[in-house]
Amino acid sequence: MSKPLIAVVGRPNVGKSTLFNKISGQRLAIVEDTPGVTRDRIYAPAEWCGHEFMLVDTGGIEPKTDDLLLRKMRIQAEIAIDTADVILFVVDMRTGMTANDTEIAHMLQKSGKPVVLAVSKCDTPGNVPADFYEFYNLGLGDPYPVSGVHGHGTGDLLDACMEKIDWEHREDYPEEYVKVAVIGKPNVGKSSLINYLAKEERVIVSDMAGTTRDATDTMIENEYGKYIFIDTAGIRRKAKVEDAIERYSVLRSYMAVDRADVAIILIDAVEGFTEQDSKIAGYAHEQGKACIVAVNKWDAIEKDSKTMQEYEAKLQNDFSFMSYVPFLFISAKTGLRVEKMFPLINDVAAANALRISTGKLNELLAYATARVQPPSDKGKRLKIYYLTQASSKPPTFVCFCNDKELFHFSYQRYLENQIRETYGLKGTPIRILIRERGD
Repeated sequence: MSKPLIAVVGRPNVGKSTLFNKISGQRLAIVEDTPGVTRDRIYAPAEWCGHEFMLVDTGGIEPKTDDLLLRKMRIQAEIAIDTADVILFVVDMRTGMTANDTEIAHMLQKSGKPVVLAVSKCDTPGNVPADFYEFYNLGLGDPYPVSGVHGHGTGDLLDACMEKIDWEHREDYPEEYVKVAVIGKPNVGKSSLINYLAKEERVIVSDMAGTTRDATDTMIENEYGKYIFIDTAGIRRKAKVEDAIERYSVLRSYMAVDRADVAIILIDAVEGFTEQDSKIAGYAHEQGKACIVAVNKWDAIEKDSKTMQEYEAKLQNDFSFMSYVPFLFISAKTGLRVEKMFPLINDVAAANALRISTGKLNELLAYATARVQPPSDKGKRLKIYYLTQASSKPPTFVCFCNDKELFHFSYQRYLENQIRETYGLKGTPIRILIRERGD
């Protein structure tokens, strides 16, 4: 299910970034008393009462300004407003209501999006000062007093945001469709691949990087199954992401990974593996998605009988942090091996969603511990009582033991490999959580 987006907007220096950090639980946005410190939008996943959402912090909006930087910040905020499900409008209790607040309120009303009004810097608990009530004049409903520093009022504020989101209609497609995000750097052939798979020109193809701005969905049904392919804008290194629309494209790419069951990481065979490829793959790995590495433009490589083996050996080294990932050498232009993608997508999606009974896991555990004894330290040996699966997508196992300090990561890796080999978990990350008895 795609996560809804909540955009935090307001004038410069009203406490947006402090509130953003408090809600996201991470110190991501720079907090400084200088207007214009947050120039770009910053994104973070967050959760409230079992609901997951994406939070976006924006630079302050100055409705009328000749300053080039402030104008760019306003454009950034406008893009965030356009894409948001709910807008969190932050005003400042200390400075009171200003003319700029009124103009921003008019802009938000015109957007037609649900707006929740937060009055920041209400740092003293209890009754709000009389000046608080002037914010009703903005015409945005009840204001919520909050303190980004201490966290007062953030619970009521988030409850109001959750009420504005239509949670029932967020699932785009039925369960039987496998959702596949095609991700990678700009101009590696993502759109060409989807056009070939769909047997029609669904997406604009151009040699100019950045042609695909949005994440577009293509529905494909064939003898292998039913699929939704999400073509994403290419993810560039941050230093190269300058254009406001392109910044928005990067967010959509990450959100496409969040929506997907399977991520196809597309690499340019001519250019080879780059640091940016590892970051893109790393994001999909962290989100627990089933992954396939597809090496595109294989037709453009001069080959002999050992070229593919040598290239794959190098990729295995490059993707050592994702040792489970399968490789496929394709050409979206000629269709080389593209049809093999569908069975591979089915395999990795099934592995990602696999459920294993506790009984079978403990049979495997008995075999694995008999084969390789658990480690010991200073005369104390690790005892593993039992293993159970907590969840799938990705397969997550909980291992109960006598002392988690004794559970060396190398033995954890050994158990992971045993589970992989026994159940053929290709293309999916595995999580093993270590718990002591009584945790």
